[in-house]
Amino acid sequence: MPTAKSSQAKKPVRRRWSKLKKVEIEELFSRFEQQRPDPKGELDYSNAYTLLVAVVLSAQATDVGVNKATGPLFAIADSPEKMVALGEDTVRDYIKTIGLYRNKAKNVILLSQKLIDEFGSEVPADRDALVSLPGVGRKTANVVLNIFFGQSTIAVDTHIFRLSNRVGLAPGKNVDDVELALDKIIPPAFKRHSHHWLILHGRYICKARKPDCKKCIIADLCKFKEKTYSVPAPIVELSSYENKQQKPTA
Repeated sequence: MPTAKSSQAKKPVRRRWSKLKKVEIEELFSRFEQQRPDPKGELDYSNAYTLLVAVVLSAQATDVGVNKATGPLFAIADSPEKMVALGEDTVRDYIKTIGLYRNKAKNVILLSQKLIDEFGSEVPADRDALVSLPGVGRKTANVVLNIFFGQSTIAVDTHIFRLSNRVGLAPGKNVDDVELALDKIIPPAFKRHSHHWLILHGRYICKARKPDCKKCIIADLCKFKEKTYSVPAPIVELSSYENKQQKPTA
């Protein structure tokens, strides 16, 4: 006959990781700064408007895929007026290789018209104004504010959410919790570029299925207990995309 103790169902064990200390956080971002002193986003754009449209289109899509679609589109429509003149059907044809392209084409036209009607065709440098635009959420607004307007905003995507929890930088149950935590713990001197450092590290090194710990410059600081390599490597090489971007033009 089973005892009361043995008959009780075992509760699932929650995985918990330690949080980084203040000195460790400063060291982490110091290394990121040494690795990439001037990090850049990977979406192609020519002005605030094309950046806004590109970020809207990048939801649930890769930057490479978005760039392939927006290259021809932005060549003929780099302003709200030109985009509205194209019409939703034509915009849809240009971006049909991107996921959710039908709804995105609709939002691009709607946000373009609203920029014309309410903002003098200018992209506002204000989060509340940006999120009032169709298809623009907090994350999109933060990306635009950070990249184009130089504000110290942090847009928590899947890469940053994963990295923040895995490393022990700013654990949180959702993207809003992680964003608030990052805003509190990142030293002011590093906050301007922190968004790019984190997203690039998550995209190229601390990948979802198998983090490349052998190339990680913060492996000794990281609290992840399932590291694939325990000793930090020297400053790692930039991704092939970044190397290409940094080549001097003729």
